[in-house]
Amino acid sequence: MRFVSNLPCTTKEEEHVTVPMSDGTLLSARIWRPTSSDTEPVPAVLEYIPYRKRDLTSVRDSIHHPYIAGHGYACVRVDLRGTGESQGVLRDEYLEQEQRDADDVLAWLADQPWCDGATGMMGISWGAFAALQVAARQPPSLRAIAISSFTDDRYADDMHYMGGALLSDNLAEAGTMFAYATCPPDPALVGDEWRAMWHERLENTRPWILQWLRHQRRDDYWRHASVCEDYQAVRCPVLASSGWADGYSNAVTRLLENLDVPRKGLIGPWSHKFPHLGEPGPAIGYLQELVRWWDHWLKGVDNGVMDGPMLQAWMQDSVPPSTSYEQRPGRWVGEPSWPSPHIESRTHPLTRHRIGAPGEAPSRGESGPGGAMTIQSPLSVGQFGGKWASYNAPPDLPYDQREEDGGSLVFDSDLLTEQVEILGSPTVELELSVSEPIATVVARLSDVAPDGPATRVSYGILNLTHRDGTGAPDVLEPGRRYRATVQLNGVAQVFPPGHRIRLSLSTSYWPLAWPPPRPVVLSVHEGPSSLTLPVRPAAEPDGLPQQPFGEPEGTQPLINTQLVAPEGSWEVRRDLVKYKSVLEIVKDRGVVRHEDIGLDVGLRAYERYDAVADDFTSVSGESAWTMRFRRDAWNVRVETRTVLRCSETEFFVDATLDGYEGQHRVFSRTWNETLPRDGL
Repeated sequence: MRFVSNLPCTTKEEEHVTVPMSDGTLLSARIWRPTSSDTEPVPAVLEYIPYRKRDLTSVRDSIHHPYIAGHGYACVRVDLRGTGESQGVLRDEYLEQEQRDADDVLAWLADQPWCDGATGMMGISWGAFAALQVAARQPPSLRAIAISSFTDDRYADDMHYMGGALLSDNLAEAGTMFAYATCPPDPALVGDEWRAMWHERLENTRPWILQWLRHQRRDDYWRHASVCEDYQAVRCPVLASSGWADGYSNAVTRLLENLDVPRKGLIGPWSHKFPHLGEPGPAIGYLQELVRWWDHWLKGVDNGVMDGPMLQAWMQDSVPPSTSYEQRPGRWVGEPSWPSPHIESRTHPLTRHRIGAPGEAPSRGESGPGGAMTIQSPLSVGQFGGKWASYNAPPDLPYDQREEDGGSLVFDSDLLTEQVEILGSPTVELELSVSEPIATVVARLSDVAPDGPATRVSYGILNLTHRDGTGAPDVLEPGRRYRATVQLNGVAQVFPPGHRIRLSLSTSYWPLAWPPPRPVVLSVHEGPSSLTLPVRPAAEPDGLPQQPFGEPEGTQPLINTQLVAPEGSWEVRRDLVKYKSVLEIVKDRGVVRHEDIGLDVGLRAYERYDAVADDFTSVSGESAWTMRFRRDAWNVRVETRTVLRCSETEFFVDATLDGYEGQHRVFSRTWNETLPRDGL
């Protein structure tokens, strides 16, 4: 990244500004704005998230907010109610209270003497969720949004559930927010009030997984703040981006397809990162794109920002399997609209362990045309599946799929004689039967090299009790034939000549997804079953220059000093005496000193996923966090632990929360709750 200091505007920073809410609660804001805005008002751009602007996001914030401010904007970073130095308690994600607060913040911004009345919202992940959800409320000052790594569908396409199946990231994210929601404010900003604010959070926070497991099907809880319920509610322009290695790549194209406002889409090779910080690379000059976006929609500059393709996507070249990549080779391609007129859906029949050519008649296997192929996957399938979303914490990408394929039903194409490129979401149509009333099917698409390594390209999961939708699960009748569609995540991928395309089907994918109550025999019937690929002709012109984006830019980040080295590991272990398998993940940032505020911060996250043999009720997940804050005599830490177990009919949640001042534990609470399984 190139750090820029000679920006068009000199800026000033206000570190702690309190913004009053309608109920009297004060939220804490950090503001960067042009010095000239004291007399010449400018538009305001809001980023609104719960991740502690004072310390945990301060380095990241210092790269992009001063940069945008230096181009003539008031950039405002607000911590949600109950986080950082904002008063109150954060009780759950995307609540009506959170959105009302955002309305109040935007109204306050528009009314400031240094703001000209026009506002925008930007953000990644929670910040992008917030911007999109607030845009659907149509606050009067909001003129445009720019969002990265988000979803418009909180149930079907978030870290909680996928195809009606419970994701392990549901536990991991609940553990994350259990810790974040219970951290103290900084006494240097709030004074002696810090302890009362902290204890209010400790006393009133519950493990969020309890709420999320009470809603195992699509209901009003998930419909709330899911913009897909009413796309027409969004009336301002939208710049939407994500990465193919992220869990949130699908929503970009859904917005392009369903919104009827000015919109642009951008999907790179990245994990859960802003495009200017994108890893795997190449990162791009996203902040330059943001400035053009805001100049056009907030200042009325006629700069051609809406010219060119509606969607720009990184077409990924073939690579060997790896749990992390520094760079993903490929090229940018552009589509004039979405769905694109350039994409051709090619349907391939699934014959006996083959992906047939489009139009090919089913082969006559051992059981004749329409014969069944069966699989009962062991719980070990999925241990090399990586995370639901890569958070750029290698090794969290999927590894070589050959071991996974050993417990799967595998279909291979013939050797490719010419290059095949896909852009969009592959789908698998299955005529199937199962041996249990609750069953899951997982579909993985891989690029198989001539010497055998298999790189997972995309995947999809369907809890078959949700085969007719996610609102009303319906158990299956063992042995009865059903039709089901598994939609895989969107992707842009090149399959070179001499390679094969592989489709792998399994009945479990632990620990990425929670398994069904009992092992399942899945029978897939030839003839009616097929794979449909969204094929983009390789020679399709797109009008893009070879390098459509500039080099990543930003302002010089704040300086931190690493006091204790970070630690990270991702380890799979198998005990062949007790038949126990374990995936253990450590993400420890060590201890970092924030030199600008003299604060030492430590963060350690630990995850563990266990299973014994093929006992589907033996699986368990654990998420434990420790967060430390120390300055001089002030020394505080929060420790959380959440464990999720199950029987065939119930989930069991055990959680603890402890708060310490120095070596003294000043708060402790334990939860032990049982929740029924609902078609899971």
